[in-house]
Amino acid sequence: MAKKKVKEEAVVSENQAVATVAAEAAAAKLAPAPEENSIAYRLLSLYHLQCIYSEIDRIRIERGELPNEVRNLEDDIEGKKTRISKFHEEIKEMNEKISTESNKIQEAKALISRYEEQQNNVRNNREYDSLSKEIEYQTVEIQNSEKKISKVQANVEIRTEEIKSLENELKEKGEILTQKKGELDGLIAEHEEKEAELMQKADAFKEKVEPRLLSAFERIRKNARNGLAIVQISRDACGGCFSTIPPQRQLDIRLHKKIIVCEACGRIFIDEQLVKEDKERTEAAAQNAE
Repeated sequence: MAKKKVKEEAVVSENQAVATVAAEAAAAKLAPAPEENSIAYRLLSLYHLQCIYSEIDRIRIERGELPNEVRNLEDDIEGKKTRISKFHEEIKEMNEKISTESNKIQEAKALISRYEEQQNNVRNNREYDSLSKEIEYQTVEIQNSEKKISKVQANVEIRTEEIKSLENELKEKGEILTQKKGELDGLIAEHEEKEAELMQKADAFKEKVEPRLLSAFERIRKNARNGLAIVQISRDACGGCFSTIPPQRQLDIRLHKKIIVCEACGRIFIDEQLVKEDKERTEAAAQNAE
């Protein structure tokens, strides 16, 4: 019985040794990590940065159209405030015109009173007729000023009504904006911690890329419709714009001796095998850590 137990323990020990050797052999098959400052290293840094940005984009997409709705509401409210301010300025100018015309009327009335008084002391018909013409002229001036005042007052009323309408709309838009902002703030708070963590990781990968290449990457990403600045080749085509990539170009990409971009869309290429090997290294490191 004791011999059987010893034999079983020896078998177990042998199996463990075999498993260890197999694991070491599998690890040995993993491609070595790219050297720092190599093209492969920089490409992988950009690829990881792209993955982080894509996750951030996904989080922000979950917010839906709320950010756009909030911005549109803010622009609309600002536009209405500007119009209200402009209308107030117009009303101020129109009231000044009314005041000017009112002063003209008072001056004309004063002149008419003076001319009428002078008519009582005229020495001949010629002086009387001359004063009568002056009175008639001032009367016409009064009538013209009254017409202008009437017209301007009508415009003041129109602008006043428009201001009231805009203020009502402004109040409604303000209430909607407050509601939308509350919803948006809630979503932002919900993902704030995760987004901050991702941004911190992104900053770490940015440090691994030279500023000039990083600037080009961010410019490409900004102009790309789907936000992808670095892509793999899929079915002999660019993973971003789906343009066909010639075999020789694909070979150059696999050699990763230099940064190669798509001639059609400008996106940076990364070899699929390079990504696969990096993933295998990451998984192996995670298993060893466990």
